[in-house]
Amino acid sequence: MKKIMFIEPAIFLSAFALSLTSPLTTQYIYQRIWKETSNYSYIDNSNISECETNKSNPIYGIQKEVQKKASFFSLQMDLSGLIPGIVVTFILLSNSDQKGRKGPLILSSIGALASSIWLCLLSYLGLPIQLLIASTLISAFCGNSATFLGGCFAYIVDQCKEEKQKTIRIAIIDLILGLVTGLTGLSSGYFIKELGFMWSYFIISVALTINLIYIVFFLEDPISVSSSQDSSTSWSKNFKKSFLRAYMLFKNIRGKQRTLLCLLLFTMITYFFVVFGSSPIFILYELNSPLCWNEVYIGYGSSLASISFLTSFLGIWIFSYCLKDVYIVFIGIFTTTGGMALASFAKTTLVMFLVRIPFLFTFMPLSVLRSMLSKVVPSTEQGTLFACIAFLETLVGVIAYSAFNGIYSVTVAWFSGFTFLLSAGLLLIPGISLCVIMCTSWDEDDRAFLIQESSEENVVN
Repeated sequence: MKKIMFIEPAIFLSAFALSLTSPLTTQYIYQRIWKETSNYSYIDNSNISECETNKSNPIYGIQKEVQKKASFFSLQMDLSGLIPGIVVTFILLSNSDQKGRKGPLILSSIGALASSIWLCLLSYLGLPIQLLIASTLISAFCGNSATFLGGCFAYIVDQCKEEKQKTIRIAIIDLILGLVTGLTGLSSGYFIKELGFMWSYFIISVALTINLIYIVFFLEDPISVSSSQDSSTSWSKNFKKSFLRAYMLFKNIRGKQRTLLCLLLFTMITYFFVVFGSSPIFILYELNSPLCWNEVYIGYGSSLASISFLTSFLGIWIFSYCLKDVYIVFIGIFTTTGGMALASFAKTTLVMFLVRIPFLFTFMPLSVLRSMLSKVVPSTEQGTLFACIAFLETLVGVIAYSAFNGIYSVTVAWFSGFTFLLSAGLLLIPGISLCVIMCTSWDEDDRAFLIQESSEENVVN
């Protein structure tokens, strides 16, 4: 059977599962902790104005206590998968340059499927909430979402010959993620209300099963794998080889190119730290008073937030005709900073919806920076590059989730919007780094010359 090189269906199904799992799990944790903390039934009003905001009422204190416990439990889940997640991600993606791109996609899909089945069983049987950590460990040991997306980005870059095409194709991935996230965000509240957690997780498992079948039987691998390659190498040796490839990636390039690569990585990771670290706080912030949103309103908010994927793609598509990459990144950082500052003072439903407007270009920097990084590195090192990116995203992502959840839990009682205000301040760091790149390093012609020269030296060696 002839296979195809069309990875977008796999991205679509994986995005559906991931974007639906996140709000389901956050709200499942919140509801379970609410029931275990108090003798009151969980507040699930269709009219959000009925949520308790009177500080003298015992329910108000319970809300604050549940907020803290849910935040700390999310922190424990994130930390549990840190070490195995970054090791497995690094090994799988760095080896994909020689052993093919499908390996990381298949293994991470198996892990996601096993994790969703476990969540389905846990919610059906009403097992202790602490067993939720097992789902994080399953994903970590098999390759988490960073592994899957890193493999997808490398898969796309393998097929792109023109540099502008790389930027557009990478932006298309983010567009798919955004559209799917919007649909699932809009419907997540209805999933919980109409189907409950168990059947919602079951639907996720079905989608992941279809995704795995597509990758294994229908997707062509862009990297030809030699049958003589040794597949029995131990994980420790694989990790050493992967680390050596990453080391050589930085060692074999010239000084200016290395400086540019490090600056781009620093800019991307610091921006990633703020954006993805603060993202789960939005749901907790919306569940808390004075907003007190229910599942449906949270779905609406997630849907509006996901529009930024679409507008970011349109922004990249339009701006790429008249602006350099660095200026596109700067626009995204600047508007996101304004959105964070406004979110910290949002106290009504209308204002919280309007806060989404400054976030319209939030994902432009991530797409463009990935493209800029892929342009700095030779084509034979794309897998190693995205292994480094996924490694850093996994490590920084866990640290970010942990840090922001911890900060929110200790500041929610006196200023629930402090986390967003802090995020606005932290976004100055990637902004300053980008200014350094704009002033000193990023020159299209010079960069192309450096890559060509570096590639020729590698061929000679």
